[in-house]
Amino acid sequence: MSVEPQPVIRRTRVEDIPALIELQRRVYPTIEPWSPDKLRQQVDMFPQGQLMAEMDGQPVGCASSLVVLWNEWAESHTWEEITSAGTFEHHNPDGRTLYGAEVFVAPEARGSGVGHLLYEGRRDICREFNLKRIIACGRLPGYHRHAAGMSAEFYARKVVWGDFFDPVLSFQLREGFSYCG
Repeated sequence: MSVEPQPVIRRTRVEDIPALIELQRRVYPTIEPWSPDKLRQQVDMFPQGQLMAEMDGQPVGCASSLVVLWNEWAESHTWEEITSAGTFEHHNPDGRTLYGAEVFVAPEARGSGVGHLLYEGRRDICREFNLKRIIACGRLPGYHRHAAGMSAEFYARKVVWGDFFDPVLSFQLREGFSYCG
């Protein structure tokens, strides 16, 4: 009887960067991966906020986060602005909000609980630093199938209402997040 490998969540280390870039290429083949310099800056800025998931010693997921003063950003921000284009220069240790900049799971590890464990890791970060909330933006990978007939906002609402399934937003809703527009 073989035992299924269990995911392990740990902090990302600088030596993980090449493997994370390769994993990001597999997860998002049409999107340019983060550069080694940006990933190194993220680890340097807030090492506790960078998480990696492994199964059998192989990387299968990643979650990148920074702490912000939410009242400085509130609703009027872009991902590029709040993350300083991925460098996390706006990380503020005096903040009370964990901003989820990125999370991804290898296709072969989806459904194994890796995503849930990465979000549990984020919740642990909030407890460790006495943060009030997690705010996360996310891609809407299913939207392209409906883009000709509706806005992204209406598509997202239909996901919230249960009319559509979207791999990212549906997952975040199952994790207890609320859609804020």
